[in-house]
Amino acid sequence: MDNKPAGNYGEDRACEYLKKQGYKILERNFRIRGGEIDIVGKDGETLVFIEVKTRWSYEYGPPAEAMTPWKIKYLLKTARFYIQKIGWGDKEYRLDFVGIDFAEDENNPKIELIKNITS
Repeated sequence: MDNKPAGNYGEDRACEYLKKQGYKILERNFRIRGGEIDIVGKDGETLVFIEVKTRWSYEYGPPAEAMTPWKIKYLLKTARFYIQKIGWGDKEYRLDFVGIDFAEDENNPKIELIKNITS
């Protein structure tokens, strides 16, 4: 599967999963020069920026291995821009990760949610 359609498919699955966990989805694919947030949502009163990684094989490792310090740095930069854009102020926010793993079963992916990946 091509990267963009595979990524969109994974993000769709992630949104379904997050909604079941009580998240409210506010926006998808927020972009600025130098960064993108896959999903922006709210978990209760907390603004949440969610990075989604979808894997169909382990050729590039499992999904969570994609969360390098470099990637987190750019996600936080983009998140801070978004916070400023909407006037969120000093209210709580965090960065979460959702891994969608189709490598073992293409019909029933393993979904992993890691909250607050920066701590």
